[in-house]
Amino acid sequence: MSVAARAVTQPNWRVVRLGDVCQKTETINPQNTPNEEFTYVDVSSVSNQTFSIETPTRIFGRDAPSRARRLIRTGDVVFATVRPTLMRVAQVPSPLDEAVCSTGYIVLRPRPELDARFLFYSLFRPSFQGAMESLQSGASYPAVNDGQVLAQPMLLPPLEEQKRIVAVLDQTFAALDRARANAEANLADAQSLFVASIRQRFESDVAEFGSVDLNAFAEHVTDGDHQPPPKVATGVPFITISNIDKVSRCIGFSDTFYVSEEYFQRLNDKRRAKSGDILYTVTGSFGIPVLVSEQCGDFCFQRHIGLIRPKPSVNSKWLSYMLGCPQVYEQADDGATGTAQRTVSLKVLRRLQVPNAPESKQRAAVRELDVLSDRCRTLASFYQSKLAGLAALRQSLLQKAFAGELT
Repeated sequence: MSVAARAVTQPNWRVVRLGDVCQKTETINPQNTPNEEFTYVDVSSVSNQTFSIETPTRIFGRDAPSRARRLIRTGDVVFATVRPTLMRVAQVPSPLDEAVCSTGYIVLRPRPELDARFLFYSLFRPSFQGAMESLQSGASYPAVNDGQVLAQPMLLPPLEEQKRIVAVLDQTFAALDRARANAEANLADAQSLFVASIRQRFESDVAEFGSVDLNAFAEHVTDGDHQPPPKVATGVPFITISNIDKVSRCIGFSDTFYVSEEYFQRLNDKRRAKSGDILYTVTGSFGIPVLVSEQCGDFCFQRHIGLIRPKPSVNSKWLSYMLGCPQVYEQADDGATGTAQRTVSLKVLRRLQVPNAPESKQRAAVRELDVLSDRCRTLASFYQSKLAGLAALRQSLLQKAFAGELT
């Protein structure tokens, strides 16, 4: 049902554009007062989790970036027009009255007939979010312009009705936020429980058996192809670091490109992963181990990924578990080099210390850790479902509120 059609069912509501119910706002150039300090809100200052301004900065006018131009006042609503689908939305609190924000925001200041909080909530409407997604342009830096935002239609009830709706949403969303916080805490607990168990297993095995270089447990430790291969429409999947999921520690094949079978066959065997091998990210988000299974089939991988081929006497799954424990990550972190993109060299990777446990102990540890992993994964799935349900409920309430169906 269109916005106009919904208005018919609510005779006291009218269809307006955002620009009809928002005032013109001021611009300012802090560089005109170079020795005066001011509060600056850049695009990264707004959290799209809490929908608040969390990290404003204090800077002098002489240091003001060219985008620091828009004056904000208490009650204004700021919406980031740069990457608009990230929904960086916040209402300006009184301590930030007369601060300056980036031109990467549109500043929405309600007219007297529009409640500021009602305006804030209106930007979360599914129809508004969908419009922003369809209107954004630019491949690497997608954005919408102020005119596109101000042209968006909305249903405007009488002011008293706006206040009633806001009171209901404030109360309901406060309860949803508490439920979300509890679910997130429980999800984190489920994930940290498994990490703590691996840490304990690592410590006890080192205490009993000592430690050894990873290289002692491996037939070889190498990395992927240093030359980007030519892409083809179909063929053998080529895995990059973005295909490795940090949480599930699995390879995702849904968003990858392909190389020819001929290219794959020309690769050294050390660079063709097979079942039982362990991939280990060594650049950027380093320290993520992935055990290669038979279901993966043939694939090859980039140089930002290391490959560890365990010796036949080593339990691959056990070694994968050990490489994922905090003690090994700390070693990798200590040995990583670089600033913008830190890298763990193959030399450092080969010298990572792991417990020198015999194979019988490795098998026993895997049995215990598998059981615990399954339990933690079940818990995590439960709480992830709860979070998804809470997010869907939030959107449903917003849909009803701005369609005049919230009683």
